[in-house]
Order: sequence, then structure tokens, then C-alpha cells
Amino acid sequence: MKAIQYKLKKSLFQTIRNFKQIMPIILGVIMLVSLVLALIPNSFYASIFTGNKVVDPLVGATIGSISTGNPLISYILGGELLSQGVSLIAVTAFILSWVTVGIIQLPAESLMLGRKFAITRNATAFISSVIVAVLTVFTLSLI
Repeated sequence: MKAIQYKLKKSLFQTIRNFKQIMPIILGVIMLVSLVLALIPNSFYASIFTGNKVVDPLVGATIGSISTGNPLISYILGGELLSQGVSLIAVTAFILSWVTVGIIQLPAESLMLGRKFAITRNATAFISSVIVAVLTVFTLSLI
């Protein structure tokens, strides 16, 4: 029983130490994301889309990857983009990459999970967001 208590106590102190080391990086990422969200107006997003069905999903996924935000805001922003005439395929790619890819969060993710894993996960999420956007719009066109 004492061995379990010792291991539990040791694990708790190690967790606290790791948390203290990671906390400044997490706070920096949160501040950077907030800064990007505050500096880039919604009208900017609508102005960068061309209407090209091949280029727009890539542009949407790229901008979503850089912007990064939470899902609730992405739906509101997606609705605004659609009302401004941006294509559904671009908005879908934007929303998917906004939520799943995190270029701004890459340093913190690399530190916590490893550089190779973080880069692989972000690249896979980026490619997947474009593919899922194309498949979603294609499926909706069949209905």
C-alpha cells in the first residue's frame, strides 16, 4: 500500500512540475490566438476568396489553419462568409481547418507531443479538411 502511495505522490509532483514548465507556452499561444482573432476582421476573410472551386478550398484551409479558433465561433464566421457570397466548399474547408489544424499552436503542441507528431498531425488534418470539404459539397449536390 505504501508503494502505491509513494508512486502516486511522485507522479503528482512530476505532473505539477511539468505543468509549471508548459504553462508559459500555453498562455503565450492563447494570447497569440486572441491577438490574431482581434486583428483580422471578418470582412478580410470574404475578400480573399476568388470563387474558383479548385483554389478556394485550399485558400480556406490555409486561412483556417493559420487563424485557428474554437468550433462555436467557426460556425458564426462560416455563416457570415456564406452570406457574403463565399462558396460552400471554401467555407467548409475553412471551418474544418480552423478547428483541426493549429499552426499558431504548433510550438506548444511540438513541445508537449513531439515535433514529428505535431507536424504530421497538422499536415494530415490540413489535407483531410480539403478532402472532406470537397466530399461534403459533392454529397450535398447529389441530394
